[in-house]
Amino acid sequence: MNNNVFKVVLLQALPASGKSEVRNFMAHVEGDRLRDEFHIGANLQLDDFPYVHMMRRIDNELQAMGESRIFYPGEEPFTDGRDWGTLCNLLNEDYLDLMNRVVVKPDSTAEYLFARIDRAGEGAGIAPRLGLLKAEVRARLAAILENEARAMLDEKQNAYPESFENKTVVIECARGGPDGSSMPLTGTFGYQYSLPMFCPEILENAAILYIWVTPEESRRKNADRADPNDPGSNLHHGVPMAVMLGDYGCDDMEYLVANSKPNCVSFEAHGRHWDVPIGIFDNRVDKTSFLRGEPETWDADKVAEVTAAIRRATDNMFENYGK
Repeated sequence: MNNNVFKVVLLQALPASGKSEVRNFMAHVEGDRLRDEFHIGANLQLDDFPYVHMMRRIDNELQAMGESRIFYPGEEPFTDGRDWGTLCNLLNEDYLDLMNRVVVKPDSTAEYLFARIDRAGEGAGIAPRLGLLKAEVRARLAAILENEARAMLDEKQNAYPESFENKTVVIECARGGPDGSSMPLTGTFGYQYSLPMFCPEILENAAILYIWVTPEESRRKNADRADPNDPGSNLHHGVPMAVMLGDYGCDDMEYLVANSKPNCVSFEAHGRHWDVPIGIFDNRVDKTSFLRGEPETWDADKVAEVTAAIRRATDNMFENYGK
């Protein structure tokens, strides 16, 4: 483990809380400052949103063919909540592929993605779905989605570095539960379900940077950022309101922190106990929306405020890191 930087940062929060904006900010901080002030190396970024977007693309194309949807009934939450585990398993595979620089050149990138999704779902206890489509339906679906699947795979494999020295893998994801839920969340909702789904190789090297916003603020910012012409964008995609209320009406990070070792999130997974260090960036009063603009337009005072807030959070993370 490099003693100066986090090897893995789990960047977690409700949708539109500022995760992608913080990532954008870090991408424009000089490398020496990022390492010395925030304990973060050059970023290698993983995110489960492209898989969520592709699952919706698959469903929409299947529906257009007159076939049944697989992942979502429509604009509502997952049909099977265990697909939150499917997403974690896809991130696990991306992380292991990254660390081992695994390069594949499938004849059909879409078919390869379909197999990955089925395998990740099996790891969450869900029987294969895409592999059971009629051959002609699957072939037609693969042809439609081939270019998008190829772009995803190329982006992943082109990001492999020559060295992991002074690098930090930032893994971004959002989790939550239905509006009005009491704590603790149960079943497949929240971080209580998803954190233990991450593989030991991630958890052994991870610290959590949590961006704290209220569900109401999350919904407001989600509506503000949504660009219907750019639904696949990290910075500009919008989450349907039914999902905002059904999956992200609350989250359980505050509860988990209050019931864990100080400045950690504690849980059992893979036959052992984990205390993952956490730092909390309080964004309940919006500090980050300006970061969606071009860097030359960023206000210096706002940059200073964001810098100080993130540094407080990462200092708290680093205090318990590797202990």
